[in-house]
Amino acid sequence: MKTLKKSVTLTMNPSIDKSSSVAHVVAERKLYCKPPRFEAGGGGVNVSRAIKKLGGESILLYPAGRITGERLQELLDQEGLNHRPFPIQGVIRESLVILEESTGQQYRFGMPGPEIQKEEWEQFLQELSAIEPSPDYLVASGSLPPGVPADFYAKAARIGKKRGAKTIIDTSGEALEQALMEGVYLIKPNVREFREMVGEDIKEESQIKAEALKMVKSGRCEVLVISLGAAGALMVSEDFAEHILPPTVPIVSKVGAGDSMVAGIVLSIAQGKPLRESILFGVAAGTAAVMTPGTELCRREDAERLFENMVSGS
Repeated sequence: MKTLKKSVTLTMNPSIDKSSSVAHVVAERKLYCKPPRFEAGGGGVNVSRAIKKLGGESILLYPAGRITGERLQELLDQEGLNHRPFPIQGVIRESLVILEESTGQQYRFGMPGPEIQKEEWEQFLQELSAIEPSPDYLVASGSLPPGVPADFYAKAARIGKKRGAKTIIDTSGEALEQALMEGVYLIKPNVREFREMVGEDIKEESQIKAEALKMVKSGRCEVLVISLGAAGALMVSEDFAEHILPPTVPIVSKVGAGDSMVAGIVLSIAQGKPLRESILFGVAAGTAAVMTPGTELCRREDAERLFENMVSGS
């Protein structure tokens, strides 16, 4: 029996996500919403939450400050996550998702994160360097809040290498560029982010695959999973380049689909599954997430059923 490998997720910009719905969104009027739902959110937080929902375990590292930080820890405790906060002076951000029931349209409002001081993020990296058990996979996901340098994820990837961990990055912009300069295992940009990275006006799938393979051969990463939204994903490594089509499902909310995809990939490879199979399961988990309301993420039974359908070709 294969030993389950250990995964650590980190996010520097967690949030408390509030979701609700209202019949109509109308300007200049007081709108009476349904009772809200509160959940922990933010890149790495959602990845750890989704791993848990899919039947796995991970260790979550994140900043927590003031009363919202305490509330965030309570929400994570309620879900039974293995989480390790580090203290900051700033207040953890909140976000709001409102569903307009009459149209099915979703309105998403994200607030800025707290400014994290140099000594705070440096302490975070020190704790990452000393975390036990030593991780096999390190997932760095989400935006960087004010005060955290663009090369933070690159620094985290360097620590991961020293400890023998494979780093998976899910972010964008300069933070992703800096991490790629360090060299990582896997990245998951969407197609718009990928086009910005390569600086080319590429539109055809063959062009995207060719540019992705160049990136792999350059040593910047070993695997790319390029999200195509409703069209699925492109997976590219030295061994394969394949377009994965997702199953057709009713779309309720797209919040957390990308994080659920990353969670499915990480959980599968940590279980010793082949890379292609792991990415297929990731696409299934991401697809399962759009079937749930608000910020609920994926459900295990949905992800496993969709995965079996994808594998069988049904």
